[in-house]
Amino acid sequence: VHIYRMFSLHALMPEQWCSDGVAYPKLSWLCTKLLPKLSRWALESKTSEFKSTLSLIPVEKYGILYQQLKEKYKELVKVWPEVTDPEKFVFEDVAIASYLLVLWGEERAEKGTTTKQSFVDLGCGNGLLVHILNNEGHPGKGMDIRKRNIWDMYGPGTHLEETAITPSNDFLFPTTDWLIGNHSDELTPWIPVIAARSSYSCRYFVIPCCFFDFCGKYQRRQCKKSQYKEYIDFVTDVSTMCGFYTEEDCLRIPSTKRVCIIGKGRRYREAEEAVVEKQRSDYIKRREALFTTSGASMNVNQSGHYRLNHSDNGQKISTPVNNWVNGFQPREKTETVRNCAALPRDFVDAVVLRVAKALLSLTERNTESSSCGDTWNTGGSVLISEVVNLLDQSSLQALKKECGGLQTLLKNNHQVFRVEGGRVFIRDWRTHTLAQSSRVTSKRKPPPSGALKTRLCWFHTHHPHGCPLLREHCAFAHGETDLKNPQR
Repeated sequence: VHIYRMFSLHALMPEQWCSDGVAYPKLSWLCTKLLPKLSRWALESKTSEFKSTLSLIPVEKYGILYQQLKEKYKELVKVWPEVTDPEKFVFEDVAIASYLLVLWGEERAEKGTTTKQSFVDLGCGNGLLVHILNNEGHPGKGMDIRKRNIWDMYGPGTHLEETAITPSNDFLFPTTDWLIGNHSDELTPWIPVIAARSSYSCRYFVIPCCFFDFCGKYQRRQCKKSQYKEYIDFVTDVSTMCGFYTEEDCLRIPSTKRVCIIGKGRRYREAEEAVVEKQRSDYIKRREALFTTSGASMNVNQSGHYRLNHSDNGQKISTPVNNWVNGFQPREKTETVRNCAALPRDFVDAVVLRVAKALLSLTERNTESSSCGDTWNTGGSVLISEVVNLLDQSSLQALKKECGGLQTLLKNNHQVFRVEGGRVFIRDWRTHTLAQSSRVTSKRKPPPSGALKTRLCWFHTHHPHGCPLLREHCAFAHGETDLKNPQR
């Protein structure tokens, strides 16, 4: 009873429910799809593929520390300079830091020491995890190929380096206690290897995210498992082959990929290092052989000789000189924009005009899609797959290089098009569903008098019947004289 009192429910009558097919699903889908699934899920006793959340640390300690750190670092949300969602990334990194701090605290208690562990975060991204760990007294640094805007805000107590990380003898950390891979992409399978080769005492913590092998994208081979589970098993296999006692846990973070893999101790004696290193090298070579037909290559030492490196206690670890594998490709320093935003304006305008003309030619008057009772041509609709036939080969090749391709371009031009259910429509700004109206109220209010209109109205310029809205109600400029700021 008390649980029900916590919630305030508001029910709509069927005639009040206006579906947009996305945020507000169709009633038929709710009845025939969602309810049966909820019923089936409630009755299933399927065992999860992964361990329960926070199974390796004291949950109570974690909860207390998380609340403390959340309060301590919450102001970062207000000053976050990155384009990423501040609440997600700040509180996610606070949760990861809380987990590591509790894990390391338990480790110190087991070893009977008070010296805080050192760390290196490989592929540290925004560097917030490094900032928190440094602030909480752990010596260490973060490394990433690209400096982020927020790095300058952390101050001198946070140690961050802009450098390209390549699996090689140049990136061994013999005096470091822990290596961290927080969504480290192409470095993920290498982190257990780097830790194993750095020193016998080096441990690691990694959160696998994007699916990478040693020298390319990971190719799945077991359709009976989910792709994510198969990749987790692959990284675990790498860890085991490197000689670690490997553990797995689930973090309490706002992410679908929240499994972490931890290598704490070794399964072999230090005197057996050379034998285990041979196993590591052979394993990596077998994985590399899977990519020999890809054509990827890197500058490698042709001699194939090994160079001796020293762990903290003097034990010699034999590893290949220079790069450890052919074909490893670190990410680009400059982040490539592939959301169609960088395409030439003339190219985008030409595609938009061609698609719009095709839609308008389908009907002179579509009374089903417009309830306004006039002759303004709302056009027809076509499948996105059919729009492809409207474009020449060179245009399709240019779009193929962008994430989402043609569909992304059409969605970017939401002034002209409405993309829904795999179909493309001409947008009629006079008519909106209830769900769309709520968004229009908050985001697309009629422009106040004197508001700057920085883009021309496509309909005023190109539609045979002009813009369906009056000039004062349209957020876009009706002609050059209505344009307050020049278009970019």
